[in-house]
Amino acid sequence: MNEHDRPEHTENNPPRVLSQVGPATEGTDLAAILEAWHAATVRLEQTHEALQAEVRRLTAELEKKNRELARKDRLADLGRMAAHIAHELRNSLVPVSLYVSLLKRRVTNAESREIIEKIEQSVQAAQSVLNDILQFAADRELQETLFELKPWLIDITKEIELQAVSQKVHIKVEVPELLLAWADRDLLRRVIINLLLNALDAMPGGGELTVRAAAAGRDLLISVADTGPGLSEEALQHAFEPFFTTKANGTGLGLAIVEHLIQLHGGTITVQNGTHGGAVFDIHLPNRCIVPTQMGKRAA
Repeated sequence: MNEHDRPEHTENNPPRVLSQVGPATEGTDLAAILEAWHAATVRLEQTHEALQAEVRRLTAELEKKNRELARKDRLADLGRMAAHIAHELRNSLVPVSLYVSLLKRRVTNAESREIIEKIEQSVQAAQSVLNDILQFAADRELQETLFELKPWLIDITKEIELQAVSQKVHIKVEVPELLLAWADRDLLRRVIINLLLNALDAMPGGGELTVRAAAAGRDLLISVADTGPGLSEEALQHAFEPFFTTKANGTGLGLAIVEHLIQLHGGTITVQNGTHGGAVFDIHLPNRCIVPTQMGKRAA
């Protein structure tokens, strides 16, 4: 290169300075990149594992919902079939019951009357089972009315008072005054009667039966508690399943009907053993309760 080919270094054309990058600087940059890559990889693996766990959870939940839906479909089919059969059988038992009653009036022999009475009891038991099946399969519309809860519950407990006294069971009703319920009186009465009779069955040697009701906002809470032996783990898990029973002569439809009637009201029912023994049935009925203060607020 001659002198004319050399670049001139002026104020506007400063000389170029080559950057000096040493091995230590390059090593530091590479370590930082690898560390960032490792951190990103760990986060990605954690996110992937979390997503897999969520997918497993959602899949299990979906399978459970599908099983419940299939079970409900089977029960609906069973209910329709059972209702048709029960209706036909109940109609067939009407003349049988009538003829047994007429025969009982005509027979004077003590031994023959005893046999006829056993036939009569069997016919009545069959009719009771058929009525349970028809109630379980029924899907009637609610006949809702507004009524005061405390006197209504007291009247229901009076229906079982004689049996309770004979078994030495003391009945308590703990309900605030002027608590109003918006529900189907007849269907809800069936629920309470069934729970009360179950409680009496659990206390043949005496005890205490407590019926409570309270408002939780606009929700109605009702509980029926006894001081019997309580329920086994199996009974707690299957209490409301159709045809599950722990009674020798039970149909297994009583509590299934109770749950069905509560569900018609948009509510839920659960059972657990009490802290001091016995069983406790808790009913939750959303938007079924009115207290005087709420009525005053509405009027205002």
